[in-house]
Parts: sequence; structure tokens; C-alpha cells
Amino acid sequence: MVGRIIETEACVAEGADWLARAEPRFARALELTGPLPLRRRPDGFTELLRAIVSQQVSVAAARAIWSRLEAAGLTDPGAIAAAEEAVLRAAGLSRQKARYARALALAEIDYAALRAAPTEEVVATLVEVPGVGRWTAEIYAMFSLGRADVFAPADLALQESTRLLFDLSDRPRPAALRDMAQAWSPWRAVAARLLWAYYRVEKDREGVT
Repeated sequence: MVGRIIETEACVAEGADWLARAEPRFARALELTGPLPLRRRPDGFTELLRAIVSQQVSVAAARAIWSRLEAAGLTDPGAIAAAEEAVLRAAGLSRQKARYARALALAEIDYAALRAAPTEEVVATLVEVPGVGRWTAEIYAMFSLGRADVFAPADLALQESTRLLFDLSDRPRPAALRDMAQAWSPWRAVAARLLWAYYRVEKDREGVT
């Protein structure tokens, strides 16, 4: 079952209202953050390739590498699959990321079919590809497929924001946060947006960039 799809800002606002009624802490957080962003992205090969490029590098570095890939015509599966490792390395990919990019290109994922697949099936399909972990798959389901009821408990910002908002002594571990987020269903993806927004508010207060 696919469930609700987030398509517009109105969908996000509906989810935020539901969360504010269900949990007073979310209501307080929403007063600080204001309206939450839509954050929809395209789906398909290119978006997952972007995720691989962005792993463990700065935003600026990821943009620079992506620009070189675009300039070299290396942003579609056919071109990546045909490219030798040296060509991918010249565009800025590490040896490991070049291997991941080729694995993604050769995976022959039916991205159109993923739009109608249950979220756990989406995640299971994507994590079979080397270089695509559960966090990346959940973020893809959340933003590229617009799933309203998906969460990414391994995300450090979500863990820290939950600690702050719920006044916990420590960051919840992924399994504990996944269990905690069950109470935020069917709008867990909006809860994630709210927690990320609240995290930025708190870090701005602390002067952390």
C-alpha cells in the first residue's frame, strides 16, 4: 500500500496541523519554524546518482563534481555504464563512488514501477544497489516519491532535533527513534520536515552553522 502522497504545500500543512494536534511539542516547534517546505524532488536515476555523488563531501564539492559530470555528459545510466573508471575519476568521483555509479547504472531499476510500490518494497529494491543505504532509500521515498508516511531515523539531525524537542538525555538510536516515530504515522515525513526545521532554529539560537 502506497498511502498518501505529498504533492503540494497544502499537503504538508495538513500533516503539520495533524501533528500539532497529536503532540503538543510539535505544536510548539511549529510556532518557531513557521510553515514547512514542500521539498519535492524529481525521481529516477539522476536523483540517486546525485545522492551517491553527495556522500561524505561538502555541498560545494558535490556541486562541483556534479557540474563536471554534466559537462562530460555523464548523468544518465547509458553514459555511466559505458564510461571507463578513469573517465569517471577524471570527473571527480572517487574509485568507490565510480563503482557505485556504475552499479546504479547497471541495476536496471524500474523507477516508474517504484512510484506504485509499497515504501518497504522501494527501500528493499534500492538498498540492493551498492552505495545506496537505507537512509538514502528512505530520503528518496520521502522527497522523490512524496511518501507521507516514511521516516529516516538514522539521520543525525533528526536524532538531535528529537533529543532537543522531547528533552531527552541522549540522542535516540535509530531503532528507538523508528519506534518513537510510529506515533507520528500517517505523517512521519512531515514530522521529519518539522524536526529538520526545528533543528535549524535551535542551531541558529546556539550560533552553530
